[in-house]
Amino acid sequence: MNARKELQDRAIVRIAAHLPDLIVYGDFSPERPSVKYFDGVLMFVDISGFTAMTEKFSTAMYMDRGAEQLVEILNYYISAIVEKVLIFGGDILKFAGDALLALWKVERKQLKNIITVVIKCSLEIHELFETKETEEGLDIRVKIGLAAGHITMLVFGDETCNYFLVTGQAVNDVRLAQNMAQMNDVILSPNCWQLCDRSMIEIERIPDQRAVKVNFLKPPPTFNFEEFFTKCMTFMDYYPSGDHKNLLRLACMLEPNPELELALQKYVMESILKQIVDKQLQGYLSELRPVTIVFVNLMFKEQDKAEVIGPAIQDACVYITSVLKVFRGQINKVFMFDKGCSFLCVFGFPGEKAPDEVTHALKSAMDIFDFCSQVHKIHTVSIGVASGIVFCGIVGHTVRHEYTVIGQKVNIAARMMMYYPGIVTCDSVTYNGSNLPPYFFKELPKKVMKGVGDSGPIYQCLGLNEKVMFGMAYLICNRNECYPLLGRDKEIRYFMCSMKKFLMSNCSQVLMYEGISGCGKSQILMEIEYLAQGESHRTIAIALTKVSFHQNFYTIQIFMANVLGLDTCKHYKERQSNLQNKVKTLLDDKFHCLLNDIFHVQFPISREMSKMSTLRKHKHLETLFMKILEQTVREERIIFIIDEAQFVDSASWAFMEKLIHTVPIFIIMALSPFENPCSAADALMKNRNTTYVTLGAMQPKDIRNKVCLDLNVSSISKELDSYLVEGSCGIPYYCEELLKNLDHHRVLLFQQMESEDKTNVTWSNMFKNLIKPTEEISMFTITKEEGSQVCNLASGVRLKNLSPPSSLKEISLVQLDSMSLSHQMLVRCAAIIGLTFTTELLFEILPCWNMKMMIKALATLVKANVFYCFRNSKELRLALKQNVASFEVHYRSLSLKSSEGLACGKEEELHEMEGEVIECHIIRFCRPMMQKTAYELWLKDQKTEMHLKCARFLEENAHRCDHCRSRDFIPYHHFTMDIRLNTLDMDTVKKMTKCHKLQNEEDTIFSKSEMPKKSELFSESLSPQEIREKILGFFDIIIAKLRTSQEDITPLESCQCEEILEMVVLPLAQHFLALGEKNKALYYFLEIASAYVILHDNYMAFKYLNEGERLLKILKKENSGSQTFEAATFYSLKGQVCFNMGQMVLAKKMLRKALKLHNRVFPYNLVSLFLQTHVEKNRHFRFVNQQAEESLPPGKKRLAQLYQQTTCFSLLWQIYNLSCFFHHKYYGHLAAMMQVNSALETQNDFQIIRAYLDYSLYHQLNGYKDVWFKYEVMAMEQVWNLPLKGEGIEIVAYVADTLGYIKFIKGHLDLAIELGFRAHKIWALLQNPNKHYMVLCRLSKSLFLKNRYKQLIWVLGWLWDLSVAEEHIFSKAFFYFVCLDIMLYSGFVYRSFEECLEFINHNEDNRILKFQSGLLLGLYSCLAIWYGRLQEWENFHKFSDRAKNLVPRRTPTVLYHEGVIRYMEGQVLHLQKQIEERSENAQDKGVELLKNLQNIIAQNITGLVFHPRLYHLMAYVCILMGDGENCDLFLNIALELCETQGNVLEKCWLNMSKEWWYSSSNSELTENQWLQTILTLPTWDKIVSGKVNIQDVQRNKFLLRVNILDNPF
Repeated sequence: MNARKELQDRAIVRIAAHLPDLIVYGDFSPERPSVKYFDGVLMFVDISGFTAMTEKFSTAMYMDRGAEQLVEILNYYISAIVEKVLIFGGDILKFAGDALLALWKVERKQLKNIITVVIKCSLEIHELFETKETEEGLDIRVKIGLAAGHITMLVFGDETCNYFLVTGQAVNDVRLAQNMAQMNDVILSPNCWQLCDRSMIEIERIPDQRAVKVNFLKPPPTFNFEEFFTKCMTFMDYYPSGDHKNLLRLACMLEPNPELELALQKYVMESILKQIVDKQLQGYLSELRPVTIVFVNLMFKEQDKAEVIGPAIQDACVYITSVLKVFRGQINKVFMFDKGCSFLCVFGFPGEKAPDEVTHALKSAMDIFDFCSQVHKIHTVSIGVASGIVFCGIVGHTVRHEYTVIGQKVNIAARMMMYYPGIVTCDSVTYNGSNLPPYFFKELPKKVMKGVGDSGPIYQCLGLNEKVMFGMAYLICNRNECYPLLGRDKEIRYFMCSMKKFLMSNCSQVLMYEGISGCGKSQILMEIEYLAQGESHRTIAIALTKVSFHQNFYTIQIFMANVLGLDTCKHYKERQSNLQNKVKTLLDDKFHCLLNDIFHVQFPISREMSKMSTLRKHKHLETLFMKILEQTVREERIIFIIDEAQFVDSASWAFMEKLIHTVPIFIIMALSPFENPCSAADALMKNRNTTYVTLGAMQPKDIRNKVCLDLNVSSISKELDSYLVEGSCGIPYYCEELLKNLDHHRVLLFQQMESEDKTNVTWSNMFKNLIKPTEEISMFTITKEEGSQVCNLASGVRLKNLSPPSSLKEISLVQLDSMSLSHQMLVRCAAIIGLTFTTELLFEILPCWNMKMMIKALATLVKANVFYCFRNSKELRLALKQNVASFEVHYRSLSLKSSEGLACGKEEELHEMEGEVIECHIIRFCRPMMQKTAYELWLKDQKTEMHLKCARFLEENAHRCDHCRSRDFIPYHHFTMDIRLNTLDMDTVKKMTKCHKLQNEEDTIFSKSEMPKKSELFSESLSPQEIREKILGFFDIIIAKLRTSQEDITPLESCQCEEILEMVVLPLAQHFLALGEKNKALYYFLEIASAYVILHDNYMAFKYLNEGERLLKILKKENSGSQTFEAATFYSLKGQVCFNMGQMVLAKKMLRKALKLHNRVFPYNLVSLFLQTHVEKNRHFRFVNQQAEESLPPGKKRLAQLYQQTTCFSLLWQIYNLSCFFHHKYYGHLAAMMQVNSALETQNDFQIIRAYLDYSLYHQLNGYKDVWFKYEVMAMEQVWNLPLKGEGIEIVAYVADTLGYIKFIKGHLDLAIELGFRAHKIWALLQNPNKHYMVLCRLSKSLFLKNRYKQLIWVLGWLWDLSVAEEHIFSKAFFYFVCLDIMLYSGFVYRSFEECLEFINHNEDNRILKFQSGLLLGLYSCLAIWYGRLQEWENFHKFSDRAKNLVPRRTPTVLYHEGVIRYMEGQVLHLQKQIEERSENAQDKGVELLKNLQNIIAQNITGLVFHPRLYHLMAYVCILMGDGENCDLFLNIALELCETQGNVLEKCWLNMSKEWWYSSSNSELTENQWLQTILTLPTWDKIVSGKVNIQDVQRNKFLLRVNILDNPF
């Protein structure tokens, strides 16, 4: 077996597999062309269905439907046919896409018997397809034609490439026979029927034809086919026999022969030879790839004589090869049938992709057409050019195969070539992709072409020689009034600045915009042309094409034609007359003929001109043009706009360079980056009056605006927005192509926007994450009459796996094919990892690379804009928020450096880049399309191997960071199932044991010896004040120890969990998904969802829970083991997300499901409720007693369940506490008790302490003082016993934090501040920003209510620094929330209202803010209050309505209830307006408002801290309604509460309100009182400097206007 494999690996054997025996064993003269004659039988097999299948795969949505699957299916069928042909002694001459031509070469006298063998072979091939199961819904059918007789072989080519074809009557006959065949037919040509053994064949006559159809063979009874076949094969020269009889093909045994190998190599394409040398797999080059097909057909005057037409084919072949080579095209196949000789040429084979491929193909086609039309003996040349995705790959059998192309575009090119003879034709894709002006083409009448459904428009290519076509060289696109220029304000400012300089001075100005193709240069020029219109100057705008570059002086020709007004002339006589008038004073009559060629006129040629050299003529012309322009600019200035200026010819550059020094002119250019500009272009760039702008990408908001405009919708889904923003990279063309691709696959769903209050909330629609365009764009999207439409994605669409559009894939392939092989390998390996990856993982999977080699390659690719590099994930997240903007390049200053310095500079720059790459361990593809394209190039087995490598590497770090003690995101998750690929070594076991608190015996004894007895801590004789001092003192001792301890008890760096999530866990889940490891993928998707819940990113948690749900359903269908814990976790996480989103009904449902799966069924009725309560009380008593004794801790799987149970119960009691139904309080109490019991069973300090504090809070909110105090003390006693290290310190910080929160909501502001500052200090020392910012948020609110402004500003400063350092949107939003509160209630300005408003407008679509209940509600409500006070009711309603949509998201959080109270305050202001306007429903609105305020107080969900504000608002509603008695009552209650709580802010405002409402001066309040107040609001800096008295600041309150003497009620 090994010997056989070794033989097959020989280079000569691998080469021979691509060639027929006719060539392998041929003996030809070195002359080209050479001819050989022989007899034989030909079989033409046509297989239908492959083209349709190729089309199906090429238009598939997802990347898992690639070329490799197509190869498997193609070769499943074709290899069976090849095997049959080889078994029956045939020689496969050629594979022509989905057809093949086979030969049985024998002497003429053997033809009779061999025809019988070939018919037997044909019938067996048909039998194959009757038994084979079709795949992919294919209907595979075979048509076979047979012919026999004289055959001629022609070999032609040059020194490097050889080609062969067979010709003659038999070749024509076999093609005609196959054409006559229907599905599953075998047709014999007339000559074949004449030569065969008719007694053996049952046939059927074909009407009006001499050819016949074979029905079956009818041998006589005594006939032995095996003996007959063996005898026939003795006449076949190279049929395996003897020792080789088991071989399919004798060429498999070729011995090394350098001479033969060299001869055979000439028949194989160069790219295939490379792979043979590299020993690549057959499938390596198999791709669904965008290419351009050029089908060339040559018809001859004397068709039947090979020796006559051979030289013509030879000449044509040599020329075609030379033309193709220039533009990296290749001849794939050469055929010879009755319709002439056809060359199948392809541009864009793997490794050969080049920019401007379509243009090059058309140029080559025209060159080939022109040459071949002049070749002797060639009668007609016809060429068809088509572009699109085709299958390029190796098709056939292991021992005989060829590299071929299959696809609809191949068929279209072939059909155009035959149906439109004598011209060069192209399809609409080629026409559009050429970027050539329409006048290079002519649309042809449509014809019905065989095998082609709808080919689209067909064009004739008229030639690529540019001419001055007057009136046709304007800008490519037209300005649309209804479509604004998006995101290019900075670029327009460059123009306005240069324009101002130009108009104010007598100097020329040059403005050059450089940008990649598709970045929107033409749109910028279009806008500039519009803005440049003016009375004192004239604008001339032109667009160039690639062929313009090859036409000498073309740009200036067009320019001068416009200057002279010739662009509108319809006839040369009109042009001639205009020219005479313009130049009569500048040019002698005898020199007028200078203008003949350039302007297509016919002035008489003078003797002087006929003697003048070309150079002198050109100089005369330049001088004349300068004079004309000098004369023109005296009357009006000229602004010359050139699009695609990289195609300006060198003569025109030289003229323009002189022009700007001679005549004041403003030249504006847009150009793509081009290398090696001519000296004149270089000088123009470096001119002191040139502004050179490199265009950046559009920003994400501008891409979003563009999408909404293009789709004409008012909003789009967040998922679609992310896909387009990421995929387009800010390039408008990319965005358009992605949208077209989505539309093509029909995944865009357009719906009428539903009102949020009418929508029934379910899990699937809970995140209506719609992104709206900016306000200035929304007016352009959709009219109110048409209704507001939104664009969503169809259900089940996986955008991440969507295959890239062919146009963008082509761009990536061009860049990829231009790289070195080593760089290509690096990019392809990186593509396996994903869009973002680490250098460590890349190094792990790169084959045989050292680190230095990788760093150098990465630096080169970073410099080439293939990759970006980042030091950490924060840098990455920041970069993803904003694309690189446009910037000015100062070429003049760069030109001052010496050439040596520049050379050294490039080396130094690359060296610096290497240093940067070493520092940066995170790399990201610049273009997601490059990653997708490179990923698709891998074979299935190779992908699997690489994904496995990645998974093995990543899973070692797929847990929380060292700061968080390397635990699972879901506690003890990995103990519940076996998900590891790698074998656990002892170090890993120890590490995992340590991170999950499995203490060894010494640690346990030591920690127990430290514990004082509980009775020693808080004796019953201590007063509450003494307990308070003792607790605060305890926290002070902890802080002092943390600061002074010599031990390593505080972390060295902050939490890195977010980076681990993004760089390790997320990719790992995707790798397992790619490997088909659904259990492992589910495990990590749940880990990801849990991580996002911890990071307060509810939308991302929702997104990955949906991924998990999809896998759970699949695993359930497959019965893939028990998924009970994973299902329970899934519902638990769903419940947490629903809870955070304020969807309490859904949350309760999910949490109950999770508990049921954990065997803790929560009661549904009152009977089971009371029974369960009794059981839990007994359990509680037992657990408390057990806690004093020593007992074995539960196992790790049990701990995983218990941790989830505590989370579910904690959320459940809070949900029931929100309810207004009385009996729900009992459910809440039971849930709180079950939380405590589950926590006690864990024997984990943190769980027990958290449960005690939750139980205490439940009783505080429900007014049970004795119980809550008891459990607070129990929590503190538990804390007191903790060792001061690791988790113990975090628990202390948590307790300080939570106690501070509890005291705040209960209105104990002074104690809340004391605890808050201590919690702040501990979290700061522990470097835990996710906990730290919450402390600062709550602390700022306590200080705000106490009017302790100095400390408040300190805290806000810390909060701002934290938000900036951590790029933390929530803390920044809270910062601005407090800033708005300061302006609205404290009477001074810390950050301006405009800054706060800008932040909200810019970040309101941020997914963390949008799907976090409370904060955005508060921000919107504050803005509504601001505008309501100013009586700007339109703005008030705008923000009040946004807030109203968030009110139903009801959660038991301080933020939510503070937001609701702000919203209610806005409604009170609106009520005041309604009463003043004597609105009909004002009284009903007032009653409803009062009722709502009373309900908020009655529910007592968040304690007493906000009650003073609520009573204040109720008092105001009462006085507005004329109820003075209740107004007094509410005011007094509010004042009493303020006194108790120490709420200085509200107390001051209440006193001012009371004074104003009952004083006569109230009527003197003007309508713009608040406007006057805000105009005089001092800044904090003025207060600090002493310029403003703090006491005066406190008087800057908004006075609620009311006139009780004129009350309408």
